[in-house]
Amino acid sequence: MLTLPPLSLYIHIPWCVKKCPYCDFNSHAQNGELPRDEYMAALLEDLKQDQHLAQGRSIATIFIGGGTPSLMTGAWYKELFSQIHAIVPIADDAEITMEANPGTLEYDSFDAYVAAGINRISMGVQSFDSDKLARLGRIHSGAEAITAAQGAASSGLKSFNLDLMHGLPNQSFEEAMNDIKKAASLNPPHISWYQLTIEPNTLFHSKPPTLPDDDDLWDIYDQGRALLSELGYEQYEVSAYAKKGYQCRHNINYWEFGDYLGIGCGAHGKITLPQSDTIMRTEKIKHPKGYLSNIEKLYRKSPIEPEDRALEYLMNRARLVTPFTSSDFSARTGIEAQILNRGLQPSIDKGLIRQQGEQWQLTSKGQLFVNDILDPFLISD
Repeated sequence: MLTLPPLSLYIHIPWCVKKCPYCDFNSHAQNGELPRDEYMAALLEDLKQDQHLAQGRSIATIFIGGGTPSLMTGAWYKELFSQIHAIVPIADDAEITMEANPGTLEYDSFDAYVAAGINRISMGVQSFDSDKLARLGRIHSGAEAITAAQGAASSGLKSFNLDLMHGLPNQSFEEAMNDIKKAASLNPPHISWYQLTIEPNTLFHSKPPTLPDDDDLWDIYDQGRALLSELGYEQYEVSAYAKKGYQCRHNINYWEFGDYLGIGCGAHGKITLPQSDTIMRTEKIKHPKGYLSNIEKLYRKSPIEPEDRALEYLMNRARLVTPFTSSDFSARTGIEAQILNRGLQPSIDKGLIRQQGEQWQLTSKGQLFVNDILDPFLISD
């Protein structure tokens, strides 16, 4: 039987100073003055339209993504959170994360963001090598990334994350390891470390750069994980490493198949409706002009059919290295655990999953072959 999971809120800020050649997110280069007041009003109207989906729950975590959310000021966010709280209450201990670009932090100070209620910053550093940053189309330098990280460390933030990429154009093993060492030297409580992938509808897809070969990529990945562990960062998700007690609660709620409201241009949401045995995904109008000009913000809603729920659950849950249980599975999907038992048996036999009673956990090998774990849950046409 379905039960209500914790509720998160995702807020999308669609503008950025410059579109990066690898980025396939819903972001639009800034052209003139941003419509800050109009966008806030649209976000609040969006939330009011989704208010009933909260079903009495308060917001446990907020994540502000983009685009570049640090194009908005601390005062802007303070007013936004006040208005949000009047529509759907924000928990007193809510984790509130804002993505920030080191090249745009001059729009306001860390102190102003903290005063607004933001207690966690996720900075898109990507690399400390200025040549690599230029190849990625980033607007900051390695020195600016260090300065921004030092500012976060000395602020009143409860936590901050540094986003790093590996497998960059012409990146050597030594350069990738050096990025990790420089990041760790700045003492962030959390590091996200993930491989650059070439996505459709990006400049890199039409004009591919020269990337490290597969053997080099494996060496970087394998040795990089070991180095992060040596430096005191525990891997808890495929691309997330944290010091004890500093895991990102918002992302964990995603991967545990929790609920989240999504407001803003192109924002996605996932909501559980136990009374009708329904799990629903929502998507909002994608383009800023359309989003701002339409009173109705919802573009599409679609149910996750019961036959797809096991796959959807595992696609998310397999990102975490922590164990999951049959009771978790049934509560989040409304499906009997026997389906999970049967589908995971081939992976147990292959050594991809370790089972202990009613608890399952991906092995180190399983983390590398997630698609093999998911295969038995795919529905044939």
